[in-house]
Amino acid sequence: MGLEDLNYNFLTSKIEDLVKWARRNSVWPATFGLACCAIEMMATGAAHFDLGRFGMEVFRASPRQADLMIVAGRVSQKMAPVLRNVYDQMVEPKWVISMGVCASSGGMFNNYAIVQGVDQIVPVDVYSPGCPPGPETLMHSILTLHEMIRTGEITRRRADTGAGAELRLDRPVAVGTPK
Repeated sequence: MGLEDLNYNFLTSKIEDLVKWARRNSVWPATFGLACCAIEMMATGAAHFDLGRFGMEVFRASPRQADLMIVAGRVSQKMAPVLRNVYDQMVEPKWVISMGVCASSGGMFNNYAIVQGVDQIVPVDVYSPGCPPGPETLMHSILTLHEMIRTGEITRRRADTGAGAELRLDRPVAVGTPK
């Protein structure tokens, strides 16, 4: 029985608001820096911009400890399965920010070797425009994601975009093994 099965009343609405607040203020990003956008992402985590005030000061190296993937830069065809594998290993609910024009649409690399949009591999929640987008643009994208978490559904994947939170197991998963 989840929160969606409870009748909506004063108490359950406040619990849902509390859970959304906790999720919004404790998003832990898994970095997926692939090109020049990764330098701007690193600058966003530095002292001048201070992601710590949003509960994001620790970039996770393990996907099993992260719930936000920031895809920064162009994704090659060889890197696409790795990106999907990292995304599949992340905990639910999970979100994705596509950082830069190369991650969002392939950028100036319109050829067979570059994926023409990371949304072909993973569902993207927020697009961060620019080449490369500066730290201010990434912070705007993060705040946009925070607002989406605050106002969005808590346990169901958003039907219109396919992105957002969902808990679904297609097959049983043994403890300690990847999905």
